[in-house]
Amino acid sequence: MRWPPWSSNSERDGNEKKRPVSWEDKLNATDWSHYTDPRTLIPTLLLTTTILVSVRVYRSYLRRIPEATHIRPGFFRKRSLFGTVSRVGDADNFHLFHQPGGRLAGWGWLPGRKIPEKRTDLKGKTIHVRIAGIDAPEGAHFGKPPQPYSAEALEWLKNYILNRRVRAYIYKRDQYERVVATVWVRKFLFRRDVGKEMLKAGLATVYEAKKGAEFGDFEESYRKAEAKAKRKKRGMWKGNPQDYESPRDYKIRTAATTETK
Repeated sequence: MRWPPWSSNSERDGNEKKRPVSWEDKLNATDWSHYTDPRTLIPTLLLTTTILVSVRVYRSYLRRIPEATHIRPGFFRKRSLFGTVSRVGDADNFHLFHQPGGRLAGWGWLPGRKIPEKRTDLKGKTIHVRIAGIDAPEGAHFGKPPQPYSAEALEWLKNYILNRRVRAYIYKRDQYERVVATVWVRKFLFRRDVGKEMLKAGLATVYEAKKGAEFGDFEESYRKAEAKAKRKKRGMWKGNPQDYESPRDYKIRTAATTETK
């Protein structure tokens, strides 16, 4: 007998259908064969792997680095930076606009893949690079007079690399937030070490700091290039050796003069 008398069989059946079902019952009722089917599993694994590898490749090789402070420590001595020289500051350092992947990644011809033309638009978007292993004559800074051949060295570097694509093999970040690197530029079919070419021209000396000097694997060849420039009396070596003052000695002398004032 139904109770209450006015209830119907359909209402009673509906109440029975509304009984709560436990999570375990639902789990056990799931047909897992669909998820373990190779036709579903293999494409899913391939897609996931492709996405993860693509993200890793992008972060390591194709992500543009705007400034030196954005370079991860793990990149030093393991990665190189490719880009265009946007500005030459002194005769041994310059600013690099990073272009990962070069023309193959669309730099220079795809929309949005071009170097800003205005200097103000480049602010905060270039990497300050210090050429490793060399020291060029010091220009006029903070009221200090320029060294002999500083203007010639600066002009040489501008003519050699400004607005050209270079590759910088990076070693470390120095106290001025510059990246110390061996820099290579392509001249016709050959790659040239920019620092070594400056030494051969007699417009730079081998870096002689007591600590922190970086040469990569090129110190011996750098010293040979400097010695040859001395013998040939090129650039700064043309004058009387007794009148010669190295960039390092100049910095020490002018620093001492500034402190005594």
